[in-house]
Amino acid sequence: MPKKFFVLDTNVLLHNSRAIFSFSDNTVVLPMTVIEELDKFKKNNDELGRNSRDVIRTLDRLRAKGCLGTGVPLDSGGTLRITIDKEEMSDTCLNLTIPDNNIIATAYNLSQKGKKAIFVSKDINARLKADALGIEVMDFEQEKADFDQLYTGWQQLTVPAEAINELYQNGRQTLDTDGLQANEFVLLVDKGNEKHTGIGRAINSSEVVPISSAYEAVYHLKPRSMEQRVALDLLMNPDIPLVSLIGQAGTGKTLLALAAGLASTLQENRYEKMLVSRPVIPLGRDIGYLPGSKDEKMKLWMQPIFDNLSYLMGLTHHDDDSETSQQMVNGLIRNEVIELEALTYIRGRSISRQYVIIDEAQNLTPHEVKTIISRAGEGTKMVLTGDPEQIDNPYLDASSNGLTYTVERLKGQSACGHITLTRAERSHLAALAADFL
Repeated sequence: MPKKFFVLDTNVLLHNSRAIFSFSDNTVVLPMTVIEELDKFKKNNDELGRNSRDVIRTLDRLRAKGCLGTGVPLDSGGTLRITIDKEEMSDTCLNLTIPDNNIIATAYNLSQKGKKAIFVSKDINARLKADALGIEVMDFEQEKADFDQLYTGWQQLTVPAEAINELYQNGRQTLDTDGLQANEFVLLVDKGNEKHTGIGRAINSSEVVPISSAYEAVYHLKPRSMEQRVALDLLMNPDIPLVSLIGQAGTGKTLLALAAGLASTLQENRYEKMLVSRPVIPLGRDIGYLPGSKDEKMKLWMQPIFDNLSYLMGLTHHDDDSETSQQMVNGLIRNEVIELEALTYIRGRSISRQYVIIDEAQNLTPHEVKTIISRAGEGTKMVLTGDPEQIDNPYLDASSNGLTYTVERLKGQSACGHITLTRAERSHLAALAADFL
């Protein structure tokens, strides 16, 4: 079988700095344009900058094995080559003053020479242009999960009435199945009476225990669906240090996480504080364009969190007119019971005995999520929330983002739990928008 030539776009290396080792015994081609673009990112103090520096250091180490221009061997058995031959960038209809087109032209000219050239890019538009030139294209899929088949965290089983009764009488029940994941929830439905139901949480592949009866309401917030009810069971369980919630706008994922965080921190004293963060990937202009100091910028950027916290304070203190909900939230922040922080400032920290909520986690790469989760110290609980169908990061999609990847890779781990919320509970109007717009 002839060797393949994988021409990598810059965004692939910025997404995963180890991507050059992912193509087995084939040839990985980096056009000089890619090296020049990496140089522009290397000073950034963010994930792109870190990945850029890592790639550059890797290339420098590989340089010791030979000449990068003619090709150096990779541990995978393949070869890495940096192209500098102008001929490889000449015979196309593309405007070669555009960096992306230079990279595509390299793949095009390799294919014109009879090579099995494949252009690899996270940029959909770049893939479309390459495909129009007859070049084989692909996304970088090493860290992808099938979003359409994503683990939901619960399933429904039809069982005899005795199975439901024994679940609550004995505190556990063995089911006629061996396909359960750890911490997966099971809605048991009586085969003779569908209104007779029970809910259990799997502790192994066939045994379930009933969910806790203590969380019919958390911080005065009552769940409105079975999915929200089992989500609270995960969020309030200190023995499950990582919880992920996926759902469309209005399903209550952020509100549930905040309510559980407040209850665990303020009422049950399990954690020293609650830390809430969101990736700074705005729908419009970046946070740097917002007015004011860093704290004032953060307040504007974290306004959705403030809205949810104010709502919860209103539920808890609805008869107390001495101060407004917003004043109570500000007081908790002032007393460092709640900390709101940009993800940029979380990196490098060791976070112990805190209830950590990462909102909008669908805008993070798999490597970024790994970096964040690895910040957790003793006694810390991590909660990731997001909607993979609403992504603002241009190089991620519903299957390749860090939230989806985490759910798929960590399902079945006893320290992890997940629930996909499907019903919009914010309002009837929000439900209509989620379903029809």
